[in-house]
Amino acid sequence: MSKVYFHVDLNAFFANAEVLKDPSLKDKPIAVAGQTRRSVISTASYAARKYGVTSAMPVVIALKLCPTLEIIEGHYQYYQQLSNEFINIIKSFSPLIEKASIDECYVDVSEIIKKYKYPLDLAILMQKKVYQKIGLTCSIGIAPNLFLAKMASNMKKPNGITILRIRDIADKLWPLDISEMQGIGKQTLIRVKELGIQTIGDLAKFKNIHKLNTIFKKRTDDIIAKANGIDHTELVIDMPRKSISVSETLLEDVNDYAELKGIFRILAKKVAHNLQKEEKIGQTIAIRITYHNFRNISHSIQVKEGILYSDDIFYLAMQLFDQYWQNDEPIRLLGITIAKLVNKTQNS
Repeated sequence: MSKVYFHVDLNAFFANAEVLKDPSLKDKPIAVAGQTRRSVISTASYAARKYGVTSAMPVVIALKLCPTLEIIEGHYQYYQQLSNEFINIIKSFSPLIEKASIDECYVDVSEIIKKYKYPLDLAILMQKKVYQKIGLTCSIGIAPNLFLAKMASNMKKPNGITILRIRDIADKLWPLDISEMQGIGKQTLIRVKELGIQTIGDLAKFKNIHKLNTIFKKRTDDIIAKANGIDHTELVIDMPRKSISVSETLLEDVNDYAELKGIFRILAKKVAHNLQKEEKIGQTIAIRITYHNFRNISHSIQVKEGILYSDDIFYLAMQLFDQYWQNDEPIRLLGITIAKLVNKTQNS
């Protein structure tokens, strides 16, 4: 049986959370400022977005686009509290959940959806419960894989529900501008458009694989597959508690690939040192990325033969990073976790 996934995304989360704190802000153009020396927008309300204000935009530019924009200092502990409540609400429907970031998650509803006559019934109920419990709206994408679910949730905002099936790809996915495809960053986008690729459909049907390889490298097959609606990524449910983690909070937001690669090299050495000190071998490696706007992502790889040495840890961490670093966005924290630990003797 095919899978059914929901991608549930809180709409303009930080901005709407501020409206909950201060209802007088409702329908006003507001933005939560990023807490960096570069002063970028973390989230803008939909009223502000009508002026062209977007996340990751410098505040000085946002104010030129919308002189009446109200800049609000973020209350990140409050956002985390709301996020925890949001995740608990979604878990009340299905425990098979992956928290993708502070304001979004993937849910495997393949079994629970059988109880409903229509898939939309479950999505509508989920939306209503989130709004009733925490006063926030969310958009939901429904699809047979994680990539399509994510794309679908972006199609109707705010408070929308979209079903995106494989048979809908040509009509719903392919006409979208290539800039809307998840996994293609701003710098990469320029090079892709230079090839004459303007839509996701253009990418899906592009024949010169060599040219794509010069842009996407090891990710080429994965990117083309996703443009055709194919994604074999599995849901990553809670990592085992028994793990070794290291992370590095950066002094300023960084999007320089070479610098980020160097940080991963340092982190890999630290993790390897801790593994050797505890005489453990790990069978899962995960990376964590926290972006400038506090959005978190984490992804993992299973390593059956076990992992111990820094070179191996670094290679696998970079493999994950190359695959999942989104939109060339500035990063404020990187982390590596080794989990499913066993004693060295058990693995020998």
